[in-house]
Amino acid sequence: MSAAKSVNGYLITKAKDGQWWVDSNGGEHIAGPFPTEALAIEVASVLQDTPPAPKRRGAKPE
Repeated sequence: MSAAKSVNGYLITKAKDGQWWVDSNGGEHIAGPFPTEALAIEVASVLQDTPPAPKRRGAKPE
């Protein structure tokens, strides 16, 4: 595997089979596989993380 490139906070990595993946910093596959590195970079450049929804307040115990 080659060294990963960072694009827009995501890592572009090449798998052993020659396919390219967009991964999180934790190593989780986000998108892919892609046939070329350029295509993986293009996808990573438009990805946006969605922040988690705010926690709702539960009913107060009486």
